[in-house]
Amino acid sequence: MRRLAARMSDKFRLGVLDLVPRLKDASAEQALQQSVILAQHAEAWGYVRYWTSEHHDMAELASASPEVLLSHIGARTTTIQLGSGAVLLPHYSPLKVAESFRLLATLYPGRVELGLGRAPGGGPHATMALSGNYLQHVSKLPESLAALTELLEDRYTYEDHPVTARPIPKLPLSLWMLGTNVKSAEFAARFGMGYVFGQFMSDADGTEAVRRYREGFVPSATMKEPEVMVAVSVLCAESETDALAWSRDMAERRKADGKERLSELNSSGIAVSNTNDSASADHHESERHYAGTPEHVWGQLEQVSRRLDTERLLLVTAGPDYERRLNSYRLLADHKTAILK
Repeated sequence: MRRLAARMSDKFRLGVLDLVPRLKDASAEQALQQSVILAQHAEAWGYVRYWTSEHHDMAELASASPEVLLSHIGARTTTIQLGSGAVLLPHYSPLKVAESFRLLATLYPGRVELGLGRAPGGGPHATMALSGNYLQHVSKLPESLAALTELLEDRYTYEDHPVTARPIPKLPLSLWMLGTNVKSAEFAARFGMGYVFGQFMSDADGTEAVRRYREGFVPSATMKEPEVMVAVSVLCAESETDALAWSRDMAERRKADGKERLSELNSSGIAVSNTNDSASADHHESERHYAGTPEHVWGQLEQVSRRLDTERLLLVTAGPDYERRLNSYRLLADHKTAILK
């Protein structure tokens, strides 16, 4: 049994999804400094990727521009993959997105992963201020995805004239779609992208979305076989009592502050069900967020891995403070190392 667990653990490719939270009323500057510290430690501990999110006009989060933060993180790390989780494509020109991430891929060869999303990433007023009629833009997402893939494969034309997203990196970046439902999975399959199931912001278990993705996958120039990743919210501590208490405290604070709107926008770190039924809320919370000792959380990650048939796991950890957030990532890395011995 131990040898089986070791073989499974050896295949796990753990990554970080950092929402850049402002914990304990930290300033935005402090939150960003902590993101650098997290990425550097994650790299040293064997995590293979660092992804960061895009949110707008959310006082509790400090990352509105993934490509800017990733450039900063890339300069302060050496090997860890750098990804967006996610760039919200309906807001932007595909050419601008392609140029920005090709520039990153040129600066950090072989390390850049472009993750895309279709959520607004903010409240209605911020969304309108950013790009106008969001619903109109999201209805044109298939056209935007087609344009972006053509740009990244150097076959895009505008009015029959070739347009190239420059600079052109020697090593191409990889393309992923982050989502929580079948629609996002179908987009990822149609355009030959990897698919990231955001379990941390979904009530579904992902099996149907991942099945649709794999069955409908069309190979592309950059991805020949379907590739699946799952993003999971976790919090580890030396004792299960501490982990559960901290998780409950954070969930209650979000409710008290009215921050469950993050869940409604598909943008939360630890999603909190927006229901008056406390039993139902606790059930959804336990499905979305894993809290406990490293051994306990690891067992849950193994179940997710088996269910969705993937070894790629993106871990979202909000943490009651930065020290305990960092320690949660360390505990899981140490547990993996111990299993492999």
